[in-house]
Amino acid sequence: MTVTFFSTKSYDREYFERRNSDHHILRFLETPLTEQTAQLAAGSKAVCIFVNDRCNADAIKTLNEKGIRLIALRCAGFNNVDMAAAKAHGMTVVRVPAYSPHAVAEHAVALMLTLNRKTHKAYNRVREGNFSLERLTGFDLHGKTVGVVGTGKIGSVFAQIMLGFGCRVLAYDIFENQELIAKGVRYVPLGELLSASGIVSLHCPLNDQTHHLVNAESLKKMRPGAMLINTGRGALMDTRATLVALKSGRLGYLGIDVYEQEENLFFQDHSETIIQDELILRLMSFPNVLITAHQAFFTDEALSEIARVTLQNISDFEAGKPLENEVKIQ
Repeated sequence: MTVTFFSTKSYDREYFERRNSDHHILRFLETPLTEQTAQLAAGSKAVCIFVNDRCNADAIKTLNEKGIRLIALRCAGFNNVDMAAAKAHGMTVVRVPAYSPHAVAEHAVALMLTLNRKTHKAYNRVREGNFSLERLTGFDLHGKTVGVVGTGKIGSVFAQIMLGFGCRVLAYDIFENQELIAKGVRYVPLGELLSASGIVSLHCPLNDQTHHLVNAESLKKMRPGAMLINTGRGALMDTRATLVALKSGRLGYLGIDVYEQEENLFFQDHSETIIQDELILRLMSFPNVLITAHQAFFTDEALSEIARVTLQNISDFEAGKPLENEVKIQ
């Protein structure tokens, strides 16, 4: 099957070509998918897209006209796909639901530890010959209360890592994980989690119910000086409200690997251009904010699994087999 990949980088080509045992014809485009670029998929039967591709109704209409029958997401989230439009055009959507929960959970921990112990600042100081410890004070994680919002595969791994640090772990999810409860995690309402936790980490999917889950009201419920970590989706947070909380000192630390307007920034080199996004520039100006560019998934194990599962989804579709990872709407 011929598959057109949008928004690809060198590592996409490397890992997908390495795992292409069924010899699909893979066409790699650096161009993101939009309603304007969808026509570039002509001649293919499937497209493969990533987190910031815009697979809206207009793009899907064009893809359908070009003969595309399958939309293969090489990620877990599918909030960037208009599922109603895909269904209306008879197009199948598949995804990679769990490529490496450990990769994302461990990156959340890395953000948390870096913000706390200020290792990024210490690294830069030492390189400049500055061995002072002034203003590098952190806190012990042991004994602290950590709130985990969303205890699917990633959130579950994160919670267990926090238990290993000796933390008291609170969780919020519409589905309670009995294995976590047996290990000592306590499920509580969201408001209680926010008010009781010194660290809150977001691991829930983005949908209508979780959009701007962190907003002006929920930030007021958080413990003053608390740390917020987001490795889920950017729009889980209201960026403007978060900026207000940072400026007032209500929010003590922020670590994010995702950003609400990341589509035009992340996965690209803007070092020689003037960044026009005022919100991210404001975030970058805070000394207690740490931003990484959607790299939580970026491990060898995760990239290998993404390629394997995506290509298996494509092969199963081509062979008419049941699709284990199909995304369906009612």
